[in-house]
Amino acid sequence: MNIYDIAELAGVSIATVSRVVNDSPRVSEKTKMKVRAVMEENNYTPNVFARGLGLDSMQTIGIICPDVADMYMANAVACLEHRLRGYGYDCILYCSGYQQKKKENAVDLIMKKRIDALVLVGSTYADVGTAGSGCEYIRKASAKIPVFLINGEVEGDNIYCVYSQDEQAAYEAVSELIASGRQRILFLTDSDTYSVMKKMAGYERALKENGLPVLGELKLCLKNQIQYVRDILLSRRTLVFDSVLATDDGLAVGAVKYAHAKGLSIPEDLAVIGYNNSEYAICCEPELTSVDNTGEKLCSMTIDNLMKVVKGEKIPAKIPVECTLVKRCTTDF
Repeated sequence: MNIYDIAELAGVSIATVSRVVNDSPRVSEKTKMKVRAVMEENNYTPNVFARGLGLDSMQTIGIICPDVADMYMANAVACLEHRLRGYGYDCILYCSGYQQKKKENAVDLIMKKRIDALVLVGSTYADVGTAGSGCEYIRKASAKIPVFLINGEVEGDNIYCVYSQDEQAAYEAVSELIASGRQRILFLTDSDTYSVMKKMAGYERALKENGLPVLGELKLCLKNQIQYVRDILLSRRTLVFDSVLATDDGLAVGAVKYAHAKGLSIPEDLAVIGYNNSEYAICCEPELTSVDNTGEKLCSMTIDNLMKVVKGEKIPAKIPVECTLVKRCTTDF
């Protein structure tokens, strides 16, 4: 038995059934009594769909991330779902991939569902550069429902961003490496997203402020696969570096594997800093120093802010969050 069956048996529309479920004043008492009698006779329990039709709310949030195979994304989605359920909300998840057209298609598809707001997870959805023309599909969505971006910035009305202060975190990490005597710091990344650009800016700023050159040879973009990183570094026999700042813990573990293969002592011969403070940092041997970009905090703040917005409350459009450098055994400062 569903809302359509109840509507047919009561001789009313499904919208009327929904209004009865929500005790809307737009329905007469006589009609309410008739519909409720049919519901009782058939042991009908209203679901979220029936409630949503009358309230113009499905109590459902759309979530889009590039790939749940990524550890950061998987943890973020799990945290978002948990927080939403705490508020009595459901969610719909789409994985968009990283290509522009696929991201646009994912937003188009999820906007066809009855959702109250949209959450985009990851800096791949952020403005990169000044024009921000690649984010028009997000602004188009925000004209209909609130859009929340985790770890990135997009300009526009009805768009709310919570993001890590990655530039400052990278700057402080590199500054500590330099203060400990490191001069050739390898920057390892796997993409050119908004977040990575911020980290690179912090890396370059720390080098310049300490009188060290910014060298293209010490910036590598590699697939985020541990053994692949190890093998590529081993193949670069002329590449000289005494430390590593990686934009993800997986890349950093690859650098640690490289050191083991080369017979280098960590952190004496090679210091390594990862990013995200993930399980990789603990599983690594020795345990990995890593920047904690407070991913769970970003997700919790996003859902708390989302609930304020759907209730009509005002919140800041942008909220930066500080990162923390968690020092372990791959650094000596």
